[in-house]
Amino acid sequence: MSVLTMVLISFVALEHFYFLILEMFLWTTPKGIKSFGLKSKTFAEDTKVLAANQGLYNGFLAAGLLLSVILKTSSFTIFFLICVILAGIYGAYSTKKMRLFYIQSVPAILALASLMIS
Repeated sequence: MSVLTMVLISFVALEHFYFLILEMFLWTTPKGIKSFGLKSKTFAEDTKVLAANQGLYNGFLAAGLLLSVILKTSSFTIFFLICVILAGIYGAYSTKKMRLFYIQSVPAILALASLMIS
């Protein structure tokens, strides 16, 4: 794994760790509400359990990516990057917000491409 590849993978992992923080701990705060374009504080309160669950999954993605970099196991890295890419595609499609694709999938696509080239 090249240094560039490890940096790209680590960036994707850090993004997902940040998503974990936003979804599990900041969902009902002004930062969380603004970040996800939630319609109200009440809506955020009503959905905070779902968001926390979603955040936990993002944490698993981050942990898997970081572990794959530490262990230098390309097969795990490929699996987790594809999971991230598909999650970004589905998120963009289901919410009709293309920004999700650019924030989540594009960095993972770049990391996967770098991994395949190196």
